[in-house]
Amino acid sequence: MKIVLSLGGSVFEGVERIREFANVLDEIAEENKLFVVVGGGKMARELIEKARNLGANEVMCDYLGIAVTRINAMLLAFAMKNSAKRIPENFIEAEELSKNYKAVVMGGTFPGHTTDATAALLAEFVGADLFLNATSVDGIYSEDPRKNPNAYKFEKISPRELLMLVAKEQAKAGVNVVMDILAVKILERSKIKAVVFRGEPENIKRIVNGEKIGTLVI
Repeated sequence: MKIVLSLGGSVFEGVERIREFANVLDEIAEENKLFVVVGGGKMARELIEKARNLGANEVMCDYLGIAVTRINAMLLAFAMKNSAKRIPENFIEAEELSKNYKAVVMGGTFPGHTTDATAALLAEFVGADLFLNATSVDGIYSEDPRKNPNAYKFEKISPRELLMLVAKEQAKAGVNVVMDILAVKILERSKIKAVVFRGEPENIKRIVNGEKIGTLVI
């Protein structure tokens, strides 16, 4: 099976945390072709804020964020046994590396694209069988469950329904949505099966082994 995983930058705030993910991803890569797209996390947010204060425009800030994601990708790749140690800068390089390695880890590619959007585009490009979106919540809800404890969790949702939900939430100021609009649109047109779940190492393994957790987008 060919798998693309979108992994947030919060993973990279501790060595042991990185090692936990690396061990599980190595195990998954033994029997599957694995691509991982990582985010910038706290370091990216802090550096981008400094850059803004120094007069950088948003495209410059995006490039700064992309650089941080590639540093994080290097950390994860170094911790893995089955990953290429070179970090691709685009999808063509990623696919070429995958011919010789069981796993490929990369960061951002282009300004304006979130980690989720980049991962969804990569999934479409390589013809992935499964797109995994590791988040801070355990699935997709009708509203932010951290703000509304009565929010309804979807066991299954279509890309069209998810697009409507994300568009509604993104219209609210300061909201943190579970997936951005571009990523959902890519999933809709590519028809790649996706799972949104809480980003813990054991959860990744559970999904790949066929267990039903999180929210299935299909």
